[in-house]
Amino acid sequence: MAEIATIARPYAEALYKSSANDPESTAKWLDMLAAIAGNKQLLQFADNPKVGNGEIFDVISEVARAPLPENGKNFLRTVIENGRLAALPAIAEQFRALMNARSGSSDAIVYSAFPIDAQALSNVSSALEKRFGRKLNLSVQPQPELIGGIRVVVGDEVLDTSVKARLEQMKVALSA
Repeated sequence: MAEIATIARPYAEALYKSSANDPESTAKWLDMLAAIAGNKQLLQFADNPKVGNGEIFDVISEVARAPLPENGKNFLRTVIENGRLAALPAIAEQFRALMNARSGSSDAIVYSAFPIDAQALSNVSSALEKRFGRKLNLSVQPQPELIGGIRVVVGDEVLDTSVKARLEQMKVALSA
């Protein structure tokens, strides 16, 4: 895994420097490309020696939901020509980390047993920002097995207030 991160770092840094005036829009199309490049069938197609770089570019462009800006097309061509398509998800991750470092924020994933409405998410966001001491970019993912409550992952920090975690704590306490 460290090898992919080592490969992805220069691409992410170069892209970040070239998009200094609008990194948010770059992050949108880069995340889209990373999601496409994460497809195993696409990677198998790209690894086929009979398939040319132009064909790979065309397939990805067709799958993309929105047309790529010129710098996005150039970036994608460079990644394909250098055989680094599999590194695109890591490039997007490192690009996001560079954006967060500049803004002083962090990405956070909130796992919830139930859907969270906008007002409740706003309240959760402000409480979590106080708890972690920085601005958080929240994304919510459903996880019904939590039974209730939420589980928050910010980088390598985890805050688990779910019913499932509490039941596990009670199980450990009772069996000790």
